[in-house]
Amino acid sequence: MGKITGFKEFDRKDEGYISVKERVQHYNEFTISLKTEEIEKQGSRCMDCGIPFCHSGCPLGNLIPDFNDMVHLGEWKRALEILHSTNNFPEFTGRLCPAPCEQACVLGIIKPPITIENLEKMIVEKGFSEGWIVAEPPIKRTGKKVAVVGSGPSGLAAAQQLNRAGHLVTVFERDDAIGGLLRYGIPNFKLEKEIIDRRISILEEEGIEFKTNINVGVNYAVEQLNEFDAVVLCGGATQRRELAIPGSKSKGVVQAMTFLKQQNKRNAGITITKEEIFATDKNVIVIGGGDTGSDCVGTSNRHGAKSVTNFEIMPKPPVDRSENTPWPYWPLKLKTSTSHEEGCNRNWLISTKEFITDENGNLKALKTVEVEWINKPGQRPALKEVPNSDKIWPCELVLLALGFTGPEATLSEQLGLKTDVRSNYEATDYQTNVPNIFTAGDMRRGQSLIVWAISEGREAARKVDEYLMGYTNLPTKGDGDLPSV
Repeated sequence: MGKITGFKEFDRKDEGYISVKERVQHYNEFTISLKTEEIEKQGSRCMDCGIPFCHSGCPLGNLIPDFNDMVHLGEWKRALEILHSTNNFPEFTGRLCPAPCEQACVLGIIKPPITIENLEKMIVEKGFSEGWIVAEPPIKRTGKKVAVVGSGPSGLAAAQQLNRAGHLVTVFERDDAIGGLLRYGIPNFKLEKEIIDRRISILEEEGIEFKTNINVGVNYAVEQLNEFDAVVLCGGATQRRELAIPGSKSKGVVQAMTFLKQQNKRNAGITITKEEIFATDKNVIVIGGGDTGSDCVGTSNRHGAKSVTNFEIMPKPPVDRSENTPWPYWPLKLKTSTSHEEGCNRNWLISTKEFITDENGNLKALKTVEVEWINKPGQRPALKEVPNSDKIWPCELVLLALGFTGPEATLSEQLGLKTDVRSNYEATDYQTNVPNIFTAGDMRRGQSLIVWAISEGREAARKVDEYLMGYTNLPTKGDGDLPSV
């Protein structure tokens, strides 16, 4: 513990943002970093708890007090070594993770918690700027070949860990660029794609082979996977939830990921071959109150939408932590994103009943009803419509941000894999019912967080290495190769 009274002396201070008026004019990241001296003060707020509950909140088991202390002491390179020992890609989690570690922070009981996520981001960015992050190819090769299907965070983590173990790793991606949802699902204003590219360059230097436009089971026969000693399936939960109500197939009712992917492709200078979707000068309604819905709000504002409205069927969360989710659990409380702050009419306890079109089939409005949730002991909450609460909302574009139900059945059927009721691939210790086929990330656990995806990829890699070699030296969760202090 570098500064015993740090948490008493310094208040929490987050990075800043450029003005709304300026940032909605472009798709670049818009954060304003703190000065080095201030970041080191933030690191000194860590109390180095006897039982660091931040660990319980982190699926990766990051050694949080250790790298906080190194930041406080100005030992940035050592902080990077500690951080990288458990997290392959802190530049992703430092931007995109909702930081469950911060909600489990002991200091958070009485004061704002440590800025753990921002410290991660600053550590790794310091590492890149100083040239400390370089390719580290394995000293020797095992001769074993492993295929990783999917290049999202779980696939990339599995690939790097298996490559470090000396195996020959090939990553297959069905899109035209590496990164999965990082590439085409997350808006550039949250993650500029150069951040992905610089890490991929390092992975290539380490010996990982990447193949794009390869959709295993579609334009690449699953039989071709037989040339590999093991396969790790790390695709996403890509089956999108629909809204099965009248008018759902109307022109103007669009899935969120279709909308977001198009904009990311435009930002990359890629021509959109299908009909382009714009929010410009339209009344936009986003159905779904999660991160994807927020991303649609931010993108619509950048398009120049006439208005942006957000519907959520659940009740409005409290501003402070609910007694139903006490510390150190993830709290049920209101989250206002930077996209919401840019302009959005948010509505809770709203259910959409019908999409209304004009004579040409174009969306012109939707019909809603207010709802309430009825809670009875021993029963699941029941949804009840409020009588005489119907309302018509003019709109020309509706974006469905309703989440995903699970992976597509293409691979599981062709490979003979067992699935659960949600179509997730069943696995014991990441190993499916086909011995040499493993799975990790959203394909195994369902739609989840980026930090879980990286954790899953790392843990699956251990099991694959153990399967191939009979033992493994790859670290398990929280078992980083902690440098001496």
